[in-house]
Amino acid sequence: MQVEIAYRPSYSMAIVDLVPFEAIRVEAGSMVSMTEGITLQTRAEGGLLRSLSRSILGSESFFVNIYEAPDFGGQINLAPALPGDMMVLELRGESLLVQGGSFVASSIDLRVDTKWGGAKTFFASEGLIMLRVGGMGLLLLSSYGAIHPIELEPGQRYTVDTGHLVAFSDGMGFRVRSIGGVRSTLFSGEGLVVDLTGPGRVYIQTRSEDAFLSWLAPNLPRPSAE
Repeated sequence: MQVEIAYRPSYSMAIVDLVPFEAIRVEAGSMVSMTEGITLQTRAEGGLLRSLSRSILGSESFFVNIYEAPDFGGQINLAPALPGDMMVLELRGESLLVQGGSFVASSIDLRVDTKWGGAKTFFASEGLIMLRVGGMGLLLLSSYGAIHPIELEPGQRYTVDTGHLVAFSDGMGFRVRSIGGVRSTLFSGEGLVVDLTGPGRVYIQTRSEDAFLSWLAPNLPRPSAE
């Protein structure tokens, strides 16, 4: 499998070349186009309970799509719903915790599972709900805005708003908390943050979907009363 990211960083699209009979796991709704002969199989991967866990806890689709190239190979183009960048990571036995919604596709050999890393609160729609992706293969992630990697040294602490978190190395210490008190949570525009402790790598996105929606909602035209 070879992946090229085109039109980055604002409107990225992944161009994926598949060798004969090679398969790729794709999040529902991410396929843009594909060459002739590629077949699609939609399934509840890992059984009913595991798929429900991905859907409810991981903010991912209940079903996953498996695209397989024919005997002469093929090409499939993938893109996320929101404008922004995409990133290809080659995992070599390690694991990443990926924020729900950032997962686009992966090699079929990678394991995709759910890991609960925090709780939603009454005051915020954001929660640290992660997918655990590990093994040997390629992982394709998306972001709202650009992707910014940060390398943490052993013992180094770093705080990220959960709305800006894309992924981080499995095994890092982390703690989810509200920033400030109740007044700050309600009126400052800030919600939940995660405190991360190195060593490991963190990937953040430069824009937040929740922050954009909070700005947009008050500016939407309201229907006039008749």
